[in-house]
Amino acid sequence: MVIDDPLDFEGDNDPLLSTPRPTKRKKVIGLDELLVDFCETGKDELKASAAKAKAKGRPKGYNSDDEDKHVTEKEISFCKFVEECEEKAKALDPGEEVPQWGQQVFSCQKSPTILNGTGVENCQLLQSFCGHEHLGFDLEIEKGEGFLEGMLTDGWLLKLILLYGSVEDSIASWTLTKLLYSSNKKLQDSASEFWDSLLSLNEDDKPHVNFGYFPSYSILKGALLNYGYLQDAPCTTTSTSETAVAGTSDGGPPQNITAWLRLVSACCKIRKLHPVFSPSEAEDLLVTVISLFLDRQLEGLLLILGDCLNSLVLYFSTSEWECSCLMVAESISKRVRMDLNCLRIVDCITGTNDRSKFLRSQLALQLLKNSFDRKVANVEKMLKSVTSTNVKEKECNFFMLYVYLVLMDNLLFSSDAFRNKPAIIEAWRTYLRNCSTQIGCTDWRLYASKVRNKASYLLQGAISKKTAAGGGSVSSQ
Repeated sequence: MVIDDPLDFEGDNDPLLSTPRPTKRKKVIGLDELLVDFCETGKDELKASAAKAKAKGRPKGYNSDDEDKHVTEKEISFCKFVEECEEKAKALDPGEEVPQWGQQVFSCQKSPTILNGTGVENCQLLQSFCGHEHLGFDLEIEKGEGFLEGMLTDGWLLKLILLYGSVEDSIASWTLTKLLYSSNKKLQDSASEFWDSLLSLNEDDKPHVNFGYFPSYSILKGALLNYGYLQDAPCTTTSTSETAVAGTSDGGPPQNITAWLRLVSACCKIRKLHPVFSPSEAEDLLVTVISLFLDRQLEGLLLILGDCLNSLVLYFSTSEWECSCLMVAESISKRVRMDLNCLRIVDCITGTNDRSKFLRSQLALQLLKNSFDRKVANVEKMLKSVTSTNVKEKECNFFMLYVYLVLMDNLLFSSDAFRNKPAIIEAWRTYLRNCSTQIGCTDWRLYASKVRNKASYLLQGAISKKTAAGGGSVSSQ
């Protein structure tokens, strides 16, 4: 060992000496750049593989024009197939699409001729309370009708009437005018509540207050005409249209029709006290209310319409009802076409009492008579004409058959008139069974599937009614 040589621990690899740090990279590759590089590389690989596959699949002498020609031939053959299907569909169903139900019941509204300055603020009721100190406030009568409108809206006018015990004709007439013609919804509702209280009876079937002024038929009918009601318009002019169905007609539903319906219902419920309408007037009002069910813009008032309809049905006496029901059914049948509107009219009578069922049955009878031009008046002959329809014939009108099924079923089962005629009921059930089984599921003719489904539904109802009858006349044979 040479003396001048460094020792082992003095070499360059001395662990005690600090080692130099590695040089930092100038740029760090981010994840976004790695993703971009991967996508570009993937695209190149896909293009290369697609080119190889295309080169392998193409035969020698390949021409792209041949492929385009082959695709064009397929498109032409497919278009021809679609046209053939359309022609077959038209042959099966040459008729037009059936319109929805709906008729225009109201046209443009008229401005009512209301007298100003009625002098109602000078009535004895308010004058008698002016000098009473126990009220705690002054009746500011000098403000005129504005003051009375405030009292009516706040309910104080009704409280004064109940406290006073009677209603003067001027106040009754003034509140009735507000009910029928006011455009203020709150004032309109308050007037309606005012008259509901006047026309309600206590436990002894007597009014809560004494009054001699009642709403008359002429006032109610005049208000309806001012609303734009089409009274004598035949069904040819009020038939279903796009505006009637869409609810965008110029007339629109009148603002006061709800209050009008509530007032008619209240008037019907006090017949024992005072018959407001004569039988002929009640018949006309019943026809009017039933026709309102055809206005699609009044669908939100079905509960109020139904209550008014039931009140009018129950307004007639027992001796008046049968004749009046026939008059109402004939009048309605002349205003409605034999389409979905007539079914809507029959379905709107939802009452379960005997009178509602009889009205529904008579409506179906009169509509069927009009359909056969009044040549077939006998129910047995009507049934024979309906059941003679062959559903297998190519020219079968399934839509009219659908209407006939609904009307005939309402005629036979809405009332008990045919319960003791088992031959008619059995013939009807047999035809329903044939309709439900002879119309195939693949029959695409207009309303064919609906006739099949409706016949099956009505058949189940007819069987259940027969079962419910128990030991009736049908089972006794």
